[in-house]
Amino acid sequence: MIVQRRRLYSCLRIVPRCGRILPRPQCRLSSTTASPTSFQGASIPSPWAGFKFQLDQIAPRFDINANEIQVLEGPEEFYETLRSKIRNAKTRIYLSTLYIGKTEHELVATIHDVLSRSPKLKVSILTDALRGTREDPQPSCASLLASLAVDFPDQVEIRMYHTPNLTGLRKRFIPQRINEGWGLQHIKLYGIDDEVILSGANLSSDYFTNRQDRYHVFSSTKITDYFARVHHAVCSISFLLESSDSKDTVSYSLVWPSSNLAPSPLYNPKRYISAATSLLLPLFSPSALPSPALPNPENNNASTTTLYPLLSHPPTLNTELPALKTLLSSPFLHSYTFTAGYFNPHHLVTSSLLTASSNSKARGTVLTASPSANGFFNSPGISGLLPPAYSHLSLRFLQRVRLANASIKLREWQRGTVGEKDGWTYHAKGIWTYFLSKSQDGREDRIVGPGATVIGSSNYTSRSYGLDLEVGALVVTDDEVLMRTWKREEEGLRKFTREIGERELEGEERRAGWRVRVAMWIVKLVGGSL
Repeated sequence: MIVQRRRLYSCLRIVPRCGRILPRPQCRLSSTTASPTSFQGASIPSPWAGFKFQLDQIAPRFDINANEIQVLEGPEEFYETLRSKIRNAKTRIYLSTLYIGKTEHELVATIHDVLSRSPKLKVSILTDALRGTREDPQPSCASLLASLAVDFPDQVEIRMYHTPNLTGLRKRFIPQRINEGWGLQHIKLYGIDDEVILSGANLSSDYFTNRQDRYHVFSSTKITDYFARVHHAVCSISFLLESSDSKDTVSYSLVWPSSNLAPSPLYNPKRYISAATSLLLPLFSPSALPSPALPNPENNNASTTTLYPLLSHPPTLNTELPALKTLLSSPFLHSYTFTAGYFNPHHLVTSSLLTASSNSKARGTVLTASPSANGFFNSPGISGLLPPAYSHLSLRFLQRVRLANASIKLREWQRGTVGEKDGWTYHAKGIWTYFLSKSQDGREDRIVGPGATVIGSSNYTSRSYGLDLEVGALVVTDDEVLMRTWKREEEGLRKFTREIGERELEGEERRAGWRVRVAMWIVKLVGGSL
């Protein structure tokens, strides 16, 4: 149950609700407008100087070492890495996720064990309230986590974010199975001591076994500290799970503490959005830092890798869209690979992809899930219409590609069939961008691997930018070892794909029927999104 505790806000400074805030670069640079050494030093080739300058106007900047980034390949490695780091935690664990699977007793037992051995350890877990309580009164994410709060009340905090978009009659009448279409806490940040994993994966058995995603480990104290601030900021505007233990059963309720930094989204959604904007805006504003000192050319350890945190907090904040546009508009862009398991890109993302590849300027590849690799494949009820709906959206995209004369190939990922033995689902999302750079003697263009990638929770859809709370990072590098690592990551996903075209999507087996089109129209009509 959700219990609301109201509080008067007489001194809270509120940012007026407004349209989406899209920080934009103050100017646009090319290789002829400024020398690369004007920004980051002689070791950085010209492709990086221009758009790093632009990105500095969009988001905070963290210069790190390339060897502080580890890329994991698959779900089993992700799970074992996560559990290993939790087992050895000393000071803090913070987990931001859509949900923790209701049967993840092993993961919760690992957290329980390390808490029992480490009285100074603090654990903070943030999930989504709708997804986390979907199965109530049966076992759920909330009921599973309640046991930790009961056993370690001074060490554990469980928070659940509730969208301000689902209130009143909508909340009362929209079924639980589909009410998530009105907004979620979709962030995936897994911080342990001085390391943090950025991913698109949630914490449940399929994400640990047969659901492909992406997983980057950052072994950097300053990056981990930063995302901890983001995590705790969202916790401070979320419901608190309070639990009690009686007669061998654990019960819980979701309450709105008076110490929260915003009014309840169920009681006053407009003021909630304004307060949340005031809280998050400073965290994702460009860094007010002096220009970095020029690196010593003789210092081989000079930083060549930069991380820019990205946010989508509808309807007021979005730094991911302008960052993507900056990447895709670089005059040095050679090619890109864009991936999203649920392929319904926001119209501005689609426009950026098409513009980058129109008239053969840059070769584009899009990877997405085939219907049989979609988690909703053969699902009962209205959710079973989602795979053909995404196929219909893929067809629309290819039609736009043809009309724009764009050089983009669409490839569907499939590894077996969902629900069958050895069947996998596809949930990866992100982009890899390849840039032309000169060889050391300056005589020829060369491409070692992607010079930038975006990793995080966003699916780049209208829903991601209009309803869900998302966090990610854009990482830029000229380190050749990291470039090759990103290239292997991209190629590892690509090897399970095949190209698909308009003709196949228009065929009898793939064509969307009237039920699919009507369902898509109804969801949009009542304010939801795919």
